[in-house]
Amino acid sequence: MIKYLYKGGGTHMFIGRERDLAALNRLYTSGKFEFAVIYGRRRVGKTALISEFIKDKKSIYFMGVESNEKQNLENFSKNIIEYGSGIVADTSFASFQSALEYVFKLGESERLVLAIDEYPYVARASESLASTLQMLIDKYKDDSKLMLILCGSSMSYMEDHVLAYKAPLYGRRTAQMKILPFDFEDTCNYLKAFSDMDKALLYGMVGGTPQYLLQIRSDLSVEENIKNTFLNPTSSLFEEPENLLKQEVREPALYNAIITAIATGYSRLSEISTKVGENTGTCSTYLKNLISLGLVEKENPYGEANSKKSIYKIADNLFRFWYRFVPENSSIIARGATDLAYSRIESHLSEYMGLVFEEICRQYLWKLLLTGECPVEFSELGRWWGNDQRTRSQSEIDIMGEADKNTALFGECKWTNEKVDLGVLETLVARSQLFHYPRTYLYLFSKSGFTKGCIDEAQKIGNVKLVTFEDIMEVLGRKS
Repeated sequence: MIKYLYKGGGTHMFIGRERDLAALNRLYTSGKFEFAVIYGRRRVGKTALISEFIKDKKSIYFMGVESNEKQNLENFSKNIIEYGSGIVADTSFASFQSALEYVFKLGESERLVLAIDEYPYVARASESLASTLQMLIDKYKDDSKLMLILCGSSMSYMEDHVLAYKAPLYGRRTAQMKILPFDFEDTCNYLKAFSDMDKALLYGMVGGTPQYLLQIRSDLSVEENIKNTFLNPTSSLFEEPENLLKQEVREPALYNAIITAIATGYSRLSEISTKVGENTGTCSTYLKNLISLGLVEKENPYGEANSKKSIYKIADNLFRFWYRFVPENSSIIARGATDLAYSRIESHLSEYMGLVFEEICRQYLWKLLLTGECPVEFSELGRWWGNDQRTRSQSEIDIMGEADKNTALFGECKWTNEKVDLGVLETLVARSQLFHYPRTYLYLFSKSGFTKGCIDEAQKIGNVKLVTFEDIMEVLGRKS
């Protein structure tokens, strides 16, 4: 379901988020005091979700700004006045405590939503705010009809200062919601105007972040969209990754270098530190920060939680695409040689899409599991890599998941223009035998189909499922 909001002559699109909206509405209809914590990366659609939720409800919405306590208190006071509370318009509350107490008292006589957006900005400028909220919640919660929402983009702040055990507000919340980018299925729902193949390419380039999807024009081809956004110095996406980093970190230069290293194939800590010219201790600290921002993920081989074989990957497709292709072409982009820059990108697109396709295949398997159509009831999926003792070489499995000690699935994903042949299936069979599960199910995923030899052998083996990109789209891509 896609909804359109029209405000002030512009079009604000509200996409998906049905489950999140339903969860907020369930809290709202309880009629008693509720306290929801909403957090997630910038641009992911938290404010749009809150706006959609409160649009037909009695509510006070307050957006914190990166300023001092006085400025935020004045803004908050104005929002309370706008609600129609009858206070003289040019007055300001003397403190956050008196402003909040006023709102809590309003909530005694009517159902009212108070949403404080970008809460970390306000709380950093007003050190006693969390303790004040704690005191007022404890004082009013039994008789209040207030629904309090605290929302923030600084994930580390929200986790450490709002949700953590030692935080003043710990134990007061009645719900918490981590807002994630859309998965491929929801993204397809937004990219309806494009072909299935183009939906995958666009998901690979901008991911599922609503703010980025809004930059994609349905009247342009994928090539034209790349030129219009990534290769156009005046577009809002052209400097987005660097601008977002500047908002979040104090030393963007080294963060930029680390993300670029990962995007161009340096995935182990030792490789990254060599590439950027810093010691592993420094890089490790910076990587932890990038992980807390939701931009980088640390990955271990499946089933090896404390492995020394950890690798790092970029979690967000827009960042992966941008850092893979824009910095190395920045000089020719600046000179306006858009066609030349695009031709350099296009020759690597198929290789770039490999990891994106793996992620789409994992989402396909999760969907099968949730609809009861997967023969293996796994609890997680991951990649595996390590030594093959038989060949004394490094080996890798794209997708692996186990139901129990007896049953597992193994998958191989190929995003190429050639049909997948028998050799790929034989390799998957051999690699699945590195593990000793009595029952195994093999999934071979292909963008372009399979050769006759591969199809015949799969039928002979019996525990093999051959899945084309078309099959995946039947499950994930055609939601009405």
